Amino acid sequence: MAQMSGPDLVLRLERLETQIRQLTGTIEQLQFRNQQLEGQIRRMQEEAAPRPGAQVRPQNPSSAPAASPARRGDAFDPVQNPNAPGVPHTLGSLGAPAGAPSVNGDAGEQPFGVPGGRGGGAPLDLATVGPPSGPVPQSARSAVAGGAALATLAPSQTPRDEYDLAHGYVLRKDYALAEEAFRSFLSKYPDDRLVGDATYWLGESMFQRQRFRDAAEAFLNVSTKYESIAKAPDALLRLGQSLAALGEKEAACASLGEVLRKFPRASAGVKQGVEREQKRARC
Repeated sequence: MAQMSGPDLVLRLERLETQIRQLTGTIEQLQFRNQQLEGQIRRMQEEAAPRPGAQVRPQNPSSAPAASPARRGDAFDPVQNPNAPGVPHTLGSLGAPAGAPSVNGDAGEQPFGVPGGRGGGAPLDLATVGPPSGPVPQSARSAVAGGAALATLAPSQTPRDEYDLAHGYVLRKDYALAEEAFRSFLSKYPDDRLVGDATYWLGESMFQRQRFRDAAEAFLNVSTKYESIAKAPDALLRLGQSLAALGEKEAACASLGEVLRKFPRASAGVKQGVEREQKRARC
């Protein structure tokens, strides 16, 4: 394996730093979603809790064993002689009638959304959260839908966080969401230092979906306005590929020829890509 040059090593380190930032953003996004789910579960538990007026019926005092009173010598014990004359007979019970619903519910019943007996405030284990056994109330469905929408937002509203979130969609190959997120970033932060990189990834998200004309415009923008960024050689290569896909052979070959002229210290991957595309386009 050939030893990497200084610029290639710096470029690789920058890419590794970018990947680390992406992983950090992904972890923050999962933590944010975890908090949203915990809040939803707490709200549903509060809604399902018994009302303050509902009280558990006390046990029938007659069921508790009574203390044996002191016996007189001429008195009989109705417990020992239940058939003796004058023994009082039980007329009924004050317990709940058969079939009446229990105030506290069945012993095996568990409130909706509580995973595996987790205590209040304990960390939520997403692996234990399963679908409910019965129909979910409309209010619960609305709460879950709202939480899923919030989970797509960046953990904090800084340009770097929004850029990392959008780039995360590219890494997941969700190019439609990536395009939407990068367009939003460019609209909100037109003067940010990440605009050049965001424009490149916007073009990449369209290139991967074969929208070559729109992609070519984005890559041309990077090649002419942001030549100093690390992705500028890649953008010029992608511009040539997009033009070739549109049947613009002459323009494609001109763009591919410009890559090594403008960026003689481009990475080995870019140089190999230029050579491969020139052969494919028969430049």
